[in-house]
Formats: sequence, structure tokens, C-alpha cells
Amino acid sequence: MPPEAVDLRPTGEEAHLRALESLYDSAPINQLFRSKLVLPDAGRSEIRFAVSDESFHAAGAAHGTLYFKMLDDAAFYAANGLVSDRFLLTTAFNLHFTKPMRSGEARAEGRWISGKRRVFVAEARIVDSEGEECARGTGTFMRSHISLSSLDGYRTR
Repeated sequence: MPPEAVDLRPTGEEAHLRALESLYDSAPINQLFRSKLVLPDAGRSEIRFAVSDESFHAAGAAHGTLYFKMLDDAAFYAANGLVSDRFLLTTAFNLHFTKPMRSGEARAEGRWISGKRRVFVAEARIVDSEGEECARGTGTFMRSHISLSSLDGYRTR
């Protein structure tokens, strides 16, 4: 008698986090900003990305667009990891530049700070390949009327 098939798909929080990673991968903007999101647990995120010359401003370092995009995404996904029914929206974001980013690998680390009902606060920082902080930011996010399950990219891998 053959062994019964075992369903190895994640469930509960694990399924939600993997579906958020898929949602991130599905966003068209990430064709311009190649990056990889990992959600180790609800309330934390990490985005690995490469800083290349294509993202530089005229003075030879990464443009603020790259900083904002990675910090906002890292903080957003850290917060949305705590919300399994609705897509969150960024309502405010403060960014502080601390060091120019040059070519190389970098990572944005996000962490939920407070809020569990309607409004969430999360922070993020960017660390370069030498382990030095290049920027940090804090965002405020609120529940939208958009159901996560209605989004094509939100699916368990």
C-alpha cells in the first residue's frame, strides 16, 4: 500500500509570510529594482539588493529613489506580516541618509515597532556590503480596503 501523500505547503502565519514574499516578487516595480524579500517571521523583513551604476545620481552614488524604495518596502512588509487579511498603505515615511551607497550588495532590514489594529509603525535601515548603515527610516502604515486574497501575486509558493 503506497504511503499517503503529505501536504507540505505552509499553513497559518508561515503561509501568509510566503504569500507576501510572492506578492513582493510579482510587483512590476521590482523589474526595475531587482531585489529579494525574505520574511523570517511576522514583524521582520530583509530585502537584499545590488546597488549598480544605473541607480546613481550625477555625483556617482545611489539616488535617493533607491533608498526610499528599499526602506519603505522593508518597513511595509515587516508591518504587513502582522496583518493577514488586508493590504497596508504607507501614509507617512521619514528617511535619514547617513552614508552614500556605492556599487555592491546591500540589504534593507525592516522591523515592526507598534500598532496592531488600524495603524502600524515600522522602521528600516539599509546596510552596505561593508556592514555600515547608509540610511534609516520610519513609516506609518494603515489598513486599506484591499483584501490580500484578491491580489494575484498573493499566493503560497
